[in-house]
Amino acid sequence: MPRSADQTFTLESVLNDLRDAGTEANRAGMARFGIETDRAFGVPLSVLRPLARSIGASPDLARELWASGFHEARLLAILLTPPRHLTPELALEWLNDIGSWDLCDQLTNVLARRAGSNELVPALAADEREFVRRAAFALIAWRAVHAKKAPDSEFLDYLQVIRTANFVWKAVHWALRQIGKRSLPLHGAALELAEDLAVSGNRTARKVGAAAVRELSSEKVLSRLNKAQDV
Repeated sequence: MPRSADQTFTLESVLNDLRDAGTEANRAGMARFGIETDRAFGVPLSVLRPLARSIGASPDLARELWASGFHEARLLAILLTPPRHLTPELALEWLNDIGSWDLCDQLTNVLARRAGSNELVPALAADEREFVRRAAFALIAWRAVHAKKAPDSEFLDYLQVIRTANFVWKAVHWALRQIGKRSLPLHGAALELAEDLAVSGNRTARKVGAAAVRELSSEKVLSRLNKAQDV
């Protein structure tokens, strides 16, 4: 699929490459994971990532690929868009089109690397649409990983967002765990919230809390945080 340096990638050529790389077996696998496949070729990320590296950063091509509406074309569009080009306006425009968790998570992975992306969290968390709301908590989780210079106070504020979440439970659980694994001070606050949720009257909240308590109380997590504190 990758082309030589003297070949040009166009919307048509990339879509043809995606069609050629897709398989029914991969489409079936996507469906099993809850991804709609009506406009999917069946191309895994293990193929899309090398293709993205061959193309290189290309915001203009990315917009064309997104507009095509094909699932893998949209995943590729995200991979071709550097964080500085993923403006809040563009991120919100693309989130309005999203109907699957993998597009949501890949988009927020890029968005989290952009300074100021934390400002989107409150509005996303208040949105009633499933994947826009999921984006809030996926963005929190990714910022816990990528926003190395962000203060702990940012993540402490997110704990209240998590406490009052209208649950998209997998993303909320992910966000809570990542906050708790960022630093020892955050670990204590996140674990306390997880313990509160674990005894909540809400079944989904209990599931989130119990799973987070298990991971945040693990010897592996505690050992890594203590080592990081000593450095």
